[in-house]
Amino acid sequence: MWKETANSILKYRIFILIGLVVSTLFMGYYGRNVKMSYEFMRIIPETDSAMIAYEQFREKFGEDANSFVIGVKDPALFKLENFKKFKALGDKLTQLKMGKDDLSHLKMSESAKDSLLNKGINGVISPANLYYLSPDRVQQKFELKKFFPTVPDTQAQLDSILNEAHKIKFYENTIFGKDGATLMAVSMDPSILNSEARIPLMEKLMDITTAFEEDTGIHLYYAGLPYVRAIMADQVKSELTLFLMLSAAVTALVLFLFFRSISAVVVPLTMIGVIVVWIMGTLGLLGYKITILTGLLPPVLIVIGIPNSIYLLNKYHQEYSRSRDKRKALTTVIKKIGVVTLITNTTTAIGFCVLVLTGISAMQEFGIVAGINIAVTFVISILFIPAVFSYLPEPDTRHLKHLNFKGTQGIIHLLEVAVTHYRKVVYIITAIIIVISFFGAYKIKAVSHMVDDLPEDFHVKSDLRFFEEHFKGVMPLEIVVNTQKKKGFRRNGVLEKVDEIQQYLASNPEITPAVSLVTLLKTANQAFYGGDTVNYRLPSRYELAYIMKYLGNQTNEQKQISTNFSDSTGQYLRLSMKVADIGSIEMDTLVNRVTKKIEGDILKDTDLTVDVTGTTLIFIKGNEFLIKNLKQSMLIAFVLIAIIMGTLFGNLRIVIISLIPNLIPLLFTAGIMGYFGVPLKPSTAIIFSIAFGISVDDSIHFLAKYRQEMKLFNGDLKKALIVSIRETGTSMLYTSIVLFFGFIIFIFSAFGGTIALGLLTSITLLVAMITNLILLPSLLYTFDVRRTDLKPIVEGADEFYFEDEDEEIDLSMIRKEDEE
Repeated sequence: MWKETANSILKYRIFILIGLVVSTLFMGYYGRNVKMSYEFMRIIPETDSAMIAYEQFREKFGEDANSFVIGVKDPALFKLENFKKFKALGDKLTQLKMGKDDLSHLKMSESAKDSLLNKGINGVISPANLYYLSPDRVQQKFELKKFFPTVPDTQAQLDSILNEAHKIKFYENTIFGKDGATLMAVSMDPSILNSEARIPLMEKLMDITTAFEEDTGIHLYYAGLPYVRAIMADQVKSELTLFLMLSAAVTALVLFLFFRSISAVVVPLTMIGVIVVWIMGTLGLLGYKITILTGLLPPVLIVIGIPNSIYLLNKYHQEYSRSRDKRKALTTVIKKIGVVTLITNTTTAIGFCVLVLTGISAMQEFGIVAGINIAVTFVISILFIPAVFSYLPEPDTRHLKHLNFKGTQGIIHLLEVAVTHYRKVVYIITAIIIVISFFGAYKIKAVSHMVDDLPEDFHVKSDLRFFEEHFKGVMPLEIVVNTQKKKGFRRNGVLEKVDEIQQYLASNPEITPAVSLVTLLKTANQAFYGGDTVNYRLPSRYELAYIMKYLGNQTNEQKQISTNFSDSTGQYLRLSMKVADIGSIEMDTLVNRVTKKIEGDILKDTDLTVDVTGTTLIFIKGNEFLIKNLKQSMLIAFVLIAIIMGTLFGNLRIVIISLIPNLIPLLFTAGIMGYFGVPLKPSTAIIFSIAFGISVDDSIHFLAKYRQEMKLFNGDLKKALIVSIRETGTSMLYTSIVLFFGFIIFIFSAFGGTIALGLLTSITLLVAMITNLILLPSLLYTFDVRRTDLKPIVEGADEFYFEDEDEEIDLSMIRKEDEE
């Protein structure tokens, strides 16, 4: 089969290259408009009860995470001149809308642009534009009046009005925080929030606020999920370019050092460029967006695809050095390397594809696109490289020097000595590593934060700490009370129970005071009685009738305030809070404590029910779901790869022996994560399945070569192992160098999760190379695995290595040395 395939590829090479060009242009067309994702990754599936409750909340009350907040803690803000400028800042932001010029460069349809035209900031609330309720006794309604219709003329007037504003309990811990801190809350239009237009809107907003800072010298702090999302999306976009450049540079350098040939650099890089286009085209065809995970795919696939090039070029040069026949050498390359590359790419793809089974949409997209393009990488490499090199001049002597490179021979000799004379030491060291790693793995915590992927000294995190210190945080948390009936809030005792819930919530140091219909009624009651703070209380049933009448006579725009706290039927009441970014573990404890108290004590004798929900909770609770599904996906990957190994070598003992050297690196990495406090979260969880799928390739190469040498040496175990270590060792060292430096480039990321992904994957693959070159042959030696133990289930599955396949050195010279 592979001989015919090789002949066909070289015979129809021009048509193959034309086909690759056409198909790549097609994929490029679909990849040109791939969009960035401006949402946090949702780990919980749509069918989960928590996600269902959240979607129901959004249907009733809209988006809960559309506020951008600006914090200030500077007494100079309340100086008359600065306060005027602060009010002008709020007025400018209120008028901030998307124009045609702002949308013209965005990659979206004209109809989508038209739908966003003149949308932007819905409203701004700050100390400079606060409102209060004023009862109109004649028309029996509340008028919504501004504290500052104009800025006062004197400092004394300003101070007096601000004192009145501080009496409004509604603004306590929402606008006015601890130690003189205050904030401006900017509400964004939901249609802008999750679109590409968020970026130009945020840029315009930041230009205005930066100008205010420069004019007044007052430092501003920024937070809110719209801001965090915009920062993270922009960072992902810039890092995509950075890592593409770095991975290409690392690849070019390694290839040149190995092969000392410009063509051996340019051709693989061209192939990699084609693969990157295919990745973007796949994202476009499937309608996926670029996230923090899918943004890693181009550089990751570059790193994974280059070993294919190394094996193919290395074999091509080795075969040409023997035959001096270019066509024959290329035919042999396809025939012999094609099937082994297919098998190793399959195991690598499995490591990615099992992520599809997690039920986590972000990981499913990552796994699907990776799996498809690993298959594409195999097809393109086996077609493109032989076809192109068939047109290029034959390699000269300089290009073949790497075949006799002796720089790695010292390392290979040490490996031989360890396997043949110091196996007990190998096992003792392995046992110690396993025990230490187990203790470390036990320390791993599955915890994530909303912004934990950003570095500690990044301004987003430092600003967030400001809001957590002075306002308890800005991450949204919601409680929905189901009163069981339409207009249920009017039922006897319902508002009292909601008030009791709010008082309990206020006692929790992690949560801001809840804002709800009860808060509005208390504020209205305070206004009804002249603004005295002693009347900031829930109206009696007699008073409630008057208050509701006054509220009912407001304008439609003013009524919108009350509809934020109750759905259209009046059955569901919303309690809106903010919480610090305390992490998934503490958040889970907090939610369980709050839910238990509310349901078990406050509402136990009623038919009222509550749902705790919100963007923060959905993001944080996903970690529990992640761990459960990670275990399942890893088990599936383990079984699938074991089946492949069993099919190739046909022996359960061999399958077990081959998997041990690939599981130890995973345990080692888990130990590192535990000891160094690296949490388990989406960006670090995928390390295990990816690394397992890649590292098992070394086992396949080694066992295949070992089986061949057992045939050549008529079952001489020691000789077969030595030759296998010498031949596969150099290739494994080369590819491991590529993989190590290919993944280590991610340490230059601004995201902590991406840094951990790159560093830990690099370490895992390095350890896997060592275990496959020392532990695997040691186990084969100890358990005396003979050629009869390596009989494949599928006939002919062992034919992907042949007697003349010596990739780095001349076999005849080895045998001559051994005989001497």
